[in-house]
Amino acid sequence: MVAFFYHDDKDTADNFTEEHNSGVEVTEQKLKEIGVLYFNIENTDDLNSLASERNYKNRDEITLNLNSFNGDIDAFNAKMAQFYKEHYHEDEEIRYIIDGEGYFDVRDGGDKWIRAKLNKNDLLILPAGIYHRFTLSSNQRNIKAVRLFKDEPKWEAINRETNKITEARTEYVSSIKV
Repeated sequence: MVAFFYHDDKDTADNFTEEHNSGVEVTEQKLKEIGVLYFNIENTDDLNSLASERNYKNRDEITLNLNSFNGDIDAFNAKMAQFYKEHYHEDEEIRYIIDGEGYFDVRDGGDKWIRAKLNKNDLLILPAGIYHRFTLSSNQRNIKAVRLFKDEPKWEAINRETNKITEARTEYVSSIKV
């Protein structure tokens, strides 16, 4: 079952895959206010319907676990660190969870982290330009997901530390101002 809550901001390099639930829940409405959409999709027909409605033309599947790195723990840990670095993309990021469990963190309008705990049948849409990060949960350290794309994927992660501001970021910030 999906859960949305404010992150407790007590993560370290050694414990970022823990739940970090501050105890303050976040509603789906609050997520919508920052452009994040959540769906529970029970079957392929419903996934295809949503993809058609939102004009997603391409998709692929990704599995993220130690086996997907041929048991190379250093390569696995390097990829996990890369995904957890705060960044945004110039396109929407869409993930439909087929199996496993993971966390997407997104920044709210006040620059606080909201954590979304996703499991099987959860689909999350992050708008272009939103700062976010991802990690597997320490419980499973495994996820299989469908990634959906409107066109060919543009997967440049624009890390916050670079201070690079693109049109996608500017448009996103304008869209959430009150």
